[in-house]
Amino acid sequence: MSRNNDLWVLGISASPHNGAVCLLRNDEIVVAVQEERLTRIKRAPVYGALPSMAIDYCLKYAGIRAANLDIVVSCVTNRAKTPEQDVSVNPIFRNLQDTPILYLPHHYGHALSVFATSGFGESAILIVDGQGSPFEDLTQAEKAACKWPVDAGWETTSLYRGEGTSIIPLEKQLVNEFGWLGNEKDGMRSYGSLGGMYAAVAHQIFGNIHEAGKVMGLAPYGRAKIPAREFFETEAGRFTFEGEVRRRFRHNGRWPEYQEEYSNLSASVQVALEEAVLQLTQRLYDMYPSDNLCYAGGVALNSVANERIIRESGFKNVCILPAAEDSGTSIGAAYYGLWRLTGKNTRRRLIHDALGRTYSGSEILAAVEETPASELVHSENCIAETVQRLSEGKIIGWFEGRSELGPRSLGQRSILCDARRPDAKDVLNRQVKHRESFRPFAPVVLLERVKEWFDLEGASPESPFMLRVCKFRDERKAEVPGVVHVDGTGRLQTVTPDANGTLYRLTSAFKEKTGVPIILNTSFNVAGEPIVETPQDALNALLSTGIDFCVLENQLVQKRKEILFERNEIPWPQRLMKQIATVLSGTRATDGGAAGTTACEVDAYLGSFEHSLRGKIVIERKATGMQASFIHGRALRSNLSSSDRKSVV
Repeated sequence: MSRNNDLWVLGISASPHNGAVCLLRNDEIVVAVQEERLTRIKRAPVYGALPSMAIDYCLKYAGIRAANLDIVVSCVTNRAKTPEQDVSVNPIFRNLQDTPILYLPHHYGHALSVFATSGFGESAILIVDGQGSPFEDLTQAEKAACKWPVDAGWETTSLYRGEGTSIIPLEKQLVNEFGWLGNEKDGMRSYGSLGGMYAAVAHQIFGNIHEAGKVMGLAPYGRAKIPAREFFETEAGRFTFEGEVRRRFRHNGRWPEYQEEYSNLSASVQVALEEAVLQLTQRLYDMYPSDNLCYAGGVALNSVANERIIRESGFKNVCILPAAEDSGTSIGAAYYGLWRLTGKNTRRRLIHDALGRTYSGSEILAAVEETPASELVHSENCIAETVQRLSEGKIIGWFEGRSELGPRSLGQRSILCDARRPDAKDVLNRQVKHRESFRPFAPVVLLERVKEWFDLEGASPESPFMLRVCKFRDERKAEVPGVVHVDGTGRLQTVTPDANGTLYRLTSAFKEKTGVPIILNTSFNVAGEPIVETPQDALNALLSTGIDFCVLENQLVQKRKEILFERNEIPWPQRLMKQIATVLSGTRATDGGAAGTTACEVDAYLGSFEHSLRGKIVIERKATGMQASFIHGRALRSNLSSSDRKSVV
């Protein structure tokens, strides 16, 4: 029984990557956020025993204290029974006395997250990722569902059915401890799961196991010459990963070396993954032939495979959680706690991934005032002004409403551009995102216009979370080159008035002006950084990239002066300091600098230019002349003394 008028439930995704927190009031998600959005450190962890900015953020936004919580549930990646995961010793919860603290296995948390937010009364549930919880932390029912026991095994694939408030395990596959992904120094890594398979390829090509999105984007440039049987084999539903494909890649060359070879590897692993998930969905359907399928886990972010599930699996209704990776288990943990308290599934459906806190007009104005290099632009009609700038080819940072919990920007923290612009991909990848040229961009499209632009072959037109990839109609591709991938597809996001509000109105206004109901959308960040969370984060991105304007809620913001520091030939800050030194010396800048700039023009560069991770550069006039100083990001975050600053004069 609640100590308050409302039930307050806190769910924690206690993950060494993609840690997150979700707060429920009764059956409503009040707020949820990833730790990385607040620390500004990509894939920031959350541990149950340690303070968390995400926990503070959620409690503060709701206006409650930890003592008001009715239950706390932690969904743990890796082992739960370790000192760093002991929620009871967390300083935030130090004064809790009668509040229950529960722990949830990883795949069980994934299953709850997608089923509880699907709106379904019953459903088949599929969870696929790299690795979840160890056998010792599973529930008794889950242990019994491990058809192929592995000594000290860890879950990799789980099949469930959901009914009411129950998640019933049907079958679970495990991998030996540390077996999901090997750590070999030479050649392609070994792996023991579907998530590990994709991670091994990502590491082989890009030197980073987390670059699955790059592999998916590169795949259409290659040909699937390597058969799926070299990636995995199956017998009676059991997946084994001998990894014959590894014999083909005994070198450590990274992209952009071996471009043809790696394009073909990407295409091959993508086809192999699609075949694997279709086998799993067929097996699940045979075991529990529901009309409904819920799907989550990191592999569920593969939009190309998702489209095949939607069209070929046999399930009529497919729900994929937008926060399909580890952050989503915070939602599952919260609903597990709620259902333990109430015994009732109200089937509240998640219609939009807008779960962060809101920011007031005064907070936005304060951020602009504290950023001298930015200024407000007077606007009578912000949507009309934005449409005009988009149609002129400008790149817009779009900050509206509550931030997304998942990894896809869905119109709350987005960079927008005119999809008709032929050079949109090149400009965005080179000057804004600072990433590889083969990376595609997503089309935002009015739901009622989808069938006019995409060849759906009878499939549902709805794609609210940017988790599907569909083919453009041949006659339409030339109209929106900025969002058509090399294979003629687009990872579409459909928008409606009820779910998307301002973004829908913007897209509608753009259609009225241009005749095209599509806008290019990409995440509001640069390569290697989290998506922006606060107005200040958005302004930092505006000032440190090739973004032309920002819309912060209904306020249009521009750079006060043209920024010197956009080109990417040599790393920052060395590149910037070299340019500054050149300008201040009174000579013309060369080698990637602002060619043609002389000392008499230096006033144009006065100001403070801050990057959330790398640091801050301040250009100011002194009695003895002009001075530029650089403060490293570590110094900013640690409030170190001025002795940690580097200067050039």
